[in-house]
Amino acid sequence: MLDKIIPDNIFKTIVNVAKSAVPQMLNAAQRNEIVVKTLKQLKFDPTQPPKDVDGVYVYALVEYGVGKDEPILKLFREKEIKNAFWSAYSANSPISFWNKVDEFIQSSALGDEIKESQVDVRSELEEFGRVFISVAKRTKSQEFRPYPDWNFDEYPAEFKSLIMEKIKAFCGREFVFKEFENFIRDNSNGYFTLVGDAGMGKSAIAAKYVYDHKCPCHFNVRADGRNKPDFFLKSIRKQLIRHYGLQNADNVALSTLLQKVSENLGGQKLVIVVDALDEVEQSGGGNILDFPTTLPDGVYFFLTRRPYERENKRLNVSPGVGMKELDLRASEYQGLSRDDVKKYIGFMLNADPDYGVQLQKWVQERDMRKENFIEQVADKSENNFMYLRYVLPDIAKGFYPDLSLRELPDGLQDYYQQHWVRMGMEDKPQKDKVIVLFILVESRTLPTLEMIAGWAQEDESDVEDVLKEWVEFLSKQEVEGEICYSIYHASFLDFLKGKRKLDSTRKLFEEVNARMADDLYSDV
Repeated sequence: MLDKIIPDNIFKTIVNVAKSAVPQMLNAAQRNEIVVKTLKQLKFDPTQPPKDVDGVYVYALVEYGVGKDEPILKLFREKEIKNAFWSAYSANSPISFWNKVDEFIQSSALGDEIKESQVDVRSELEEFGRVFISVAKRTKSQEFRPYPDWNFDEYPAEFKSLIMEKIKAFCGREFVFKEFENFIRDNSNGYFTLVGDAGMGKSAIAAKYVYDHKCPCHFNVRADGRNKPDFFLKSIRKQLIRHYGLQNADNVALSTLLQKVSENLGGQKLVIVVDALDEVEQSGGGNILDFPTTLPDGVYFFLTRRPYERENKRLNVSPGVGMKELDLRASEYQGLSRDDVKKYIGFMLNADPDYGVQLQKWVQERDMRKENFIEQVADKSENNFMYLRYVLPDIAKGFYPDLSLRELPDGLQDYYQQHWVRMGMEDKPQKDKVIVLFILVESRTLPTLEMIAGWAQEDESDVEDVLKEWVEFLSKQEVEGEICYSIYHASFLDFLKGKRKLDSTRKLFEEVNARMADDLYSDV
């Protein structure tokens, strides 16, 4: 450990040099000249750093400190901070250093001084660490090996761009975060699952939580293969080791990792965000992604997934483990989601740097009140944020003369085409699958399972199997005590109607059409 406090005379020299230098006025040569002069003044060899840890720390502080504010230099002089730095260096856990410094800043007078200076503490800690490693390498001493990966970016590199993209123009969803806060308050551990149709913003909510809380995360992405249990475990293991400085944990199971973290939480909480369980590819039985059936105290999972049938849940836990689902489709959340949709449209209209001006011009040219525009587009969206992400830019680009929005933009077509492929419709489909989908597309009412089976002239259990296969693309409503089915979004329904395989003039559908028509006119 670094037990020595930097002597007053050395520290004053470093501070005086820092004050005398104006970093934006210095070129690299001038800066290096100041560093060399200061090192000589402090009896250091400018060409060969000392080999002891305390000496390297001071040497690095000289190289780092040119032009720095005095409060941040005072921070590095603190014995508690010096020790925290070396512990984090030795454990290859830069995040633990940031956590320790943040605690110090929140609870000390020096912390108040640093806040007043408005210095970016995070970037300063990262810069000092890189300078220290550079000096350590020049010593050629084994004491400093292995050199840590001094990176303060909390997000795994493979997910960073996804997270940044998802939180653009993020609006609302406070009711989701509040429900999760209540879940943590009421449970010592557990699994919280956010359920919703495609496009309802589940991934954006997950990304926003990760962005705000800097917690470990995993986003299942089928397209590039990041959706299997081994990839998930490898990613989470690496994050937990880095966040908490775990030792000898390179090959341990998830349950063991969580136990190790739990023992060092000190009253804090560990939240792991896992997005898109419906994207997971996993054979065999057991829990999805091999989630543990028991969790240590203070450990929580925030999960997202599309609607599923009970037999496909694959998340069984022991008594005492908290479990809660929030279904965005539930009636109590429809109004809240509608409010968030309107906030999103309002932001795009009034403040979005890319499309705001064009959207306002579009509204003004049609002598339309902004409030009416927001309401009408919200109606069209049916609380589907993905719809808005594609349609609003296309409105701004002038692709729609009015708000009928009859033609789907290319981006939305591609988005729905992915669903179509995912349904297996590009493969050679089975006849009963095509007929059931045709009925859902063409029905002028909300059909029940019995009605669909009658029109298809198929056994109800076989039709039910098809409906279960497509559950994440369907909406289920209870009408007069019976469950009725429909396609989950009107724009997706329009997309399906344009598919040749579902063309109502096909001979395959002649008898189905006749039976549906007979039922329709029998009620007239």
